[in-house]
Amino acid sequence: MKTDLEIQKDVMEQLRWQPILEATEIGVSVKNGIATLSGQLNSYPKKLAAEKAVKKVSGVKAVIEDIRVVLHPGHEKTDLEIAEAVVNVLKWNSAVAEENIKINVENGFVTLSGQVEWAHERAMAEIAVETIKGVRLVVNQITIKPKPVLENIKRKIDSAFQRHASIDSGKIKINVVGNTVILSGTVRAYSEKEDAEDAAWDAPGVNRVENQIEVAEDEFAFD
Repeated sequence: MKTDLEIQKDVMEQLRWQPILEATEIGVSVKNGIATLSGQLNSYPKKLAAEKAVKKVSGVKAVIEDIRVVLHPGHEKTDLEIAEAVVNVLKWNSAVAEENIKINVENGFVTLSGQVEWAHERAMAEIAVETIKGVRLVVNQITIKPKPVLENIKRKIDSAFQRHASIDSGKIKINVVGNTVILSGTVRAYSEKEDAEDAAWDAPGVNRVENQIEVAEDEFAFD
């Protein structure tokens, strides 16, 4: 098992490896495998990149973000300008039914709500908005329209896990209750936990995923 100090060093090295980031801008502390990131960055994509990078580090069980996005004066936008940009980016995104999505912008914080047919629409809407200049945070409250769940949905999700290079399907348990998928078990990295959740969301009829998977290392063997 890695010590918290070893994990902290690995996290800091991982942040230095990201070309978009200046690692000195981000403070890192680790306690019981939980990494806390703090500091100030000048764009929302940088904040996302830092979080994504840390989740790939072995031994990290969870990530707490205390990073503030403070934009350079030339990059600041009014809420109206941001709202107009969000409307346009969703309108021109063929993967998103923009007429089903509602937008609220306050102090650069964008909240997406409404109801869509598929989980990938929900995800693509958020991804499209994340890179808009002036955005400080994206809150995705979009829900999935309820659909009948296939009888063999559990098997289909398990098959999706087996096809995924980063997921050890043998370590994850799948339980389906109505339109909700409950995931449990133990995986090697936080990123694997998120990949499993993303794959479960892609199953037809699923409108909620409860991710109860735990992250641990060196406590079990992988074939």
